Amino acid sequence: MLARIWSASLIGIEALKVGVEVDVAGGLPGIVVVGLPDTAVQESKERVKTAIKNSGYSFPMRRIVINLTPADVRKEGPSFDLPISVGILAASEQVKADLLETHLFLGEVSLDGSLRPVAGVLAIAAAAKQLGFSGLVVPSDNVREAAVVKGLNVYGFKHLSEIGQFLNSPADYLPVQIDAKKELEQLQIAAPDLRDVKGQAHARRALEIAAAGGHNVVFVGPPGSGKTMLARRLPAILPPLSFEEALEVTQIHSVAGLLREKGALVAIRPFRSPHHSASGASLVGGGSYPRPGEISLAHRGILFLDELTEFKRDVLEFLRQPLEDGYVTISRTRQSVLFPARFTLVASTNPCPCGYYADTIQACTCSPRAREQYWAKLSGPLMDRIDLQVGVNRLKPEEITQQPNGEDSATVRSRVQSARDRAQRRFEGTSLRCNAEMQSVHLRQWCALDDATRTLLENAIRRLGLSVRASDRILKVARTIADLAGDETLQTHHVAEAIQYRTIDRMQ
Repeated sequence: MLARIWSASLIGIEALKVGVEVDVAGGLPGIVVVGLPDTAVQESKERVKTAIKNSGYSFPMRRIVINLTPADVRKEGPSFDLPISVGILAASEQVKADLLETHLFLGEVSLDGSLRPVAGVLAIAAAAKQLGFSGLVVPSDNVREAAVVKGLNVYGFKHLSEIGQFLNSPADYLPVQIDAKKELEQLQIAAPDLRDVKGQAHARRALEIAAAGGHNVVFVGPPGSGKTMLARRLPAILPPLSFEEALEVTQIHSVAGLLREKGALVAIRPFRSPHHSASGASLVGGGSYPRPGEISLAHRGILFLDELTEFKRDVLEFLRQPLEDGYVTISRTRQSVLFPARFTLVASTNPCPCGYYADTIQACTCSPRAREQYWAKLSGPLMDRIDLQVGVNRLKPEEITQQPNGEDSATVRSRVQSARDRAQRRFEGTSLRCNAEMQSVHLRQWCALDDATRTLLENAIRRLGLSVRASDRILKVARTIADLAGDETLQTHHVAEAIQYRTIDRMQ
């Protein structure tokens, strides 16, 4: 007998519907899997055979042919264990086939018949709804993740025998339902408080601007000046993820297999901090079957690169496209995969090899040539894409002991939220979410300059040798400064403040 059941395979973060056709016919006993299966799918033959027996069903001792369609797309991973198992049970008439056309099945099967979670369930659940399936059957550990998708009946089971009972008596089971928006609202922001930072008013101001406009920022200063401390407090002043943003982030983490311990949704903005020895592939993603890298895992959150100049130059150059476009494209012989990568880059670095150039406490021992070579590790196009370049000085002993703590994160976050709300009202009808995403057409519309302000900007471009991209980013930062101040139009002092954050573009 022939049975057909539906499953799905991931290509990047997109799901492709896969048909699993199982034919149980006469001939010598054996299992053949066709349709470009990888090693994990080929090995499912032995797992499925043992799991069916240990679940209380009989395994048909006949010739079994399993075809995975479409046949020209490579199928990978253990997620086809469950649909293959159910297909064999249906083809051998041990379970009813009534739900096989309307439900999609996904999961790994252990030898004892228990079901193990798989990656990418949220993306597959979203695709199942779009394709018109009425239900999705997954391991119980994946059920909360899949239930985030509304309008789809999601069922979670712990054992293959439970799925057999469900197929034979579906009326006895209810789909799992969760209120994802309510759960998202209840989760608290867990990040170090900005109140812990003493002094550093200039750097704190830059951090607030970065949060309000989604701008990239680099802190430059000697060891012990608080660069890393500042960077790690940025998440606490960012607005919480919206429900739509949480779905985007959760889908990427689900595909990467990082969601199993996080519940239904990733509710806190990601903060990724790869080591400076990270390879280009780990940063942008890749592999024979491309998976998201650090920059995609930081989508809608923060990518923190500590000791920026210690990263290999060719690795840093990989950042140029995603910083500009908000996505990264990974090309392979058979396919090209696009991963979203709309993140805020936060970096820190010393001003020179010894770390004490321009320090007020300790003298620098580096030659001008050494400083020049040090900064040559960072290309001009990369620095152009960093909106805020902030010098951070070490506090003097008396400042450490006598200066009071600054504002707490909640106070700053309220101003950031107000500025973002003002920007969102301006962006109504567009896909923009923050000022950093504006393009040239938006700058002409919302960043008009009077004669005095235009002259100021022209002089800055001339004296600092700024590129067109850098000048556009000055306008974006100025627009954010105006939003924080509650001003509808750009004024001279907004642009002047934005210009000061470009003064270490060519620091040597």
